[in-house]
Amino acid sequence: MPTIKHQLHNYCKQYIQERLDNIEHTIRSCKNDLNSETKSSAGDKHETGRAMIQLEMEKAGQQLESIQQMQTVLSKINPENYSKLVCLGSLVRLELGTYYIGIAVGIIPLEGTRYFGISTHSPIGKLLLGKKQGDCIQFQGKDMEILSIDL
Repeated sequence: MPTIKHQLHNYCKQYIQERLDNIEHTIRSCKNDLNSETKSSAGDKHETGRAMIQLEMEKAGQQLESIQQMQTVLSKINPENYSKLVCLGSLVRLELGTYYIGIAVGIIPLEGTRYFGISTHSPIGKLLLGKKQGDCIQFQGKDMEILSIDL
């Protein structure tokens, strides 16, 4: 049976794949719409329609770039690795909850427990990096102790 870290890692992979599929669908749809718009050139309305589609494609392109960056970060994580210091791929338990340091996916429900998928660039992620079990951080005005790393 896969460890919790493996399951969290797989959840993140699935999250990325679903977002990637949605973005690719949007891009294909926009290209089809753009081809349809080209065939029916009806003045200002035509230009407005093309501009809207172009904006949608640019937005999808930015989302694609963002998701590819997330893929790159996730590819650097080996769920087999364990560390005494919080780093990319660590599973960190605080009084507030348990955090998987990887990519920002929000709440990950797994085996009746809520984990938080966070990025190293998030406010709490930045505070946790390099810390060890027993260290304290202050987040949102609260002092929190790191109860464990890599359960």
